[in-house]
Amino acid sequence: MIRLLIVDDSALMRKLLGQIFSAEQDFEIEFARDGTEALKIISSFQPDVVTLDIHMPLMDGLACLDRIMLEHPCPVVMVSSLTEDGAEETLAALEMGAVDFIAKPSGAISLGIDELTPRLIEKVRTAAAVRIRRSRRLAERVRLVQPMPSPQSIGTRARRTEQGEPTLLVGKPGLVLIGTSTGGPPALDAVLGELPHDFPWPVVVAQHMPASFTGPLARRLDKLCALTVSEVTRQTRLEPGNIYIAKGDADILIASRAGVLVAMAAPSDQTYRWHPSVERMVRSAMKHVPAVDLVGVMMTGMGNDGAAAMAELRAAGGHTIAEAEESAVVWGMPGELVRLGGANEIKRVDEIGLTLLDRFR
Repeated sequence: MIRLLIVDDSALMRKLLGQIFSAEQDFEIEFARDGTEALKIISSFQPDVVTLDIHMPLMDGLACLDRIMLEHPCPVVMVSSLTEDGAEETLAALEMGAVDFIAKPSGAISLGIDELTPRLIEKVRTAAAVRIRRSRRLAERVRLVQPMPSPQSIGTRARRTEQGEPTLLVGKPGLVLIGTSTGGPPALDAVLGELPHDFPWPVVVAQHMPASFTGPLARRLDKLCALTVSEVTRQTRLEPGNIYIAKGDADILIASRAGVLVAMAAPSDQTYRWHPSVERMVRSAMKHVPAVDLVGVMMTGMGNDGAAAMAELRAAGGHTIAEAEESAVVWGMPGELVRLGGANEIKRVDEIGLTLLDRFR
């Protein structure tokens, strides 16, 4: 049995979520109305996974998550609104140690919950299998509470070339393609924060997220990286010194216009299960860029999106990096790439940024 604690101040939401998981037969369920009540129940119930609303009285979801990660580390799935404020709070929760999130349907929850149900069950089952490492979460917490870097200090880790190290070298232009899902935002922070301002190839990122979340994600990363980070909402020229985040609930395509590489947001193709689709991003890039000029990076995430395409990229002469199981929150996407024999290298998340740099020194 999977022990599930549902924490939400809405009686309707508790009822709906309870019905969803009771129908699955293998869930033992408890409920809490706010963060204070949740902490009391956690110590005795010892849940395998918690779904945690963000906006609650007495103790909100972020304050409760902070306590859970310190006192009773266990997998947490945040229940968020689809607003921009909800996105900012959810990204903060992921940095604090939440495994994943589910966005509440807009409008009447009781009408939209059926559409949400399959993905919610999948996310909670996946989260229940995650083993939270206390030491890693505490390290992330220490990093999180450091003061936000000033504009003058942003990217100091990454501006290595200004401190006397060899200038990065590049011949032909190429692209770095990054795919990630569950656990992706903190992983992107760790990898992209290592890249210096003169990193010679554009970086394109497909992170599975709703449309209202990818803009805040890009702005958050832009504050932490030496490179400029932006969300792709229209046809955009791909240039060195930039990181491009695919718009959520859509797909990102790489194309060539008058000999210039561009990225564009395209309506999501329902042939692919996850969006923005890593598979579609990689395949479109391979149509316009020689494989030897592409580097594919597959990081934490459930499912197998992009694994087949990146395996084909390696077979065609491209270079691929899979995140190691020991650092991935969910070793689904990178694990599938490894299983297919499609990874040139397998690296922990803290090694991936430096591995990319080594290719250009």
